[in-house]
Amino acid sequence: MKPPKHRENLWLALEIGNSRLHWALFTGDTLQHTWDTEHFSESLAHQLAQCQTLADLPPEIFPPREVGAKNSPHPPIFLASVVPQQTALWQTHPHVRVITLDQIPLLNMYPTLGIDRALALWGAGKTWDFPMLVIDAGTALTFTGADANETLVGGAIMPGLGLQFRTLGEKTGQLPQLETEIISLPPRFAMNTPEAIQSGIIYTLLAGIKDFITAWGQLFPDGKIVLKGGDRILLLNYLQYQFPEIAAHLIVEPNLTFWGIREITRDF
Repeated sequence: MKPPKHRENLWLALEIGNSRLHWALFTGDTLQHTWDTEHFSESLAHQLAQCQTLADLPPEIFPPREVGAKNSPHPPIFLASVVPQQTALWQTHPHVRVITLDQIPLLNMYPTLGIDRALALWGAGKTWDFPMLVIDAGTALTFTGADANETLVGGAIMPGLGLQFRTLGEKTGQLPQLETEIISLPPRFAMNTPEAIQSGIIYTLLAGIKDFITAWGQLFPDGKIVLKGGDRILLLNYLQYQFPEIAAHLIVEPNLTFWGIREITRDF
């Protein structure tokens, strides 16, 4: 089959996450640049819909100004979103093509599976083969797995590291708001409140991750595990301190969703 025309040209991938917009610029199958922006307002989305070339995009939206073909016609934007309000802003954009769950070839998917989880799993499996477990350390910490037949076996969702710290600080009267990025693991049995919060959240989170990874290894001894998400390096560092044998077997790749979008758009 002849590849779609855009495979030889520039195109954009856009993942609308819970906290931010995640962008990628491709030339054919080659990832050129990634960046993040805040969620757009309706007025800004309407303004962007009027842009005819990459050069028309404001630099805060399109930072890779060095792209040689920036004066070429506006490339297609392949969009995957988990935020319905943001999706609605883009659906009338003349250059946007929305990716839906039914376009992903994973078997046994359920209707409410997040498209970000499905795309990341598909991208990881097509890059490193199945069975595959994807751990996404983002706003939510998610586990999503598929077997050797590219069939979804399920997963789990829990509050991510940053969300747990923020929630505890915002929803209690006496506990402080803490930063998540500490250099090393806190003492398990802490003697002050900040370290007690860090200990409770971090050690519980790491124990949960270890439990899921152990269960995955029992189900699929030859299965692979890929870690992505904004807190991926932080969690990897913690795992290296606490469970170095587990950390050594993790593949770390922040662009899994973009790999999934690339696979799906080959059929457009």
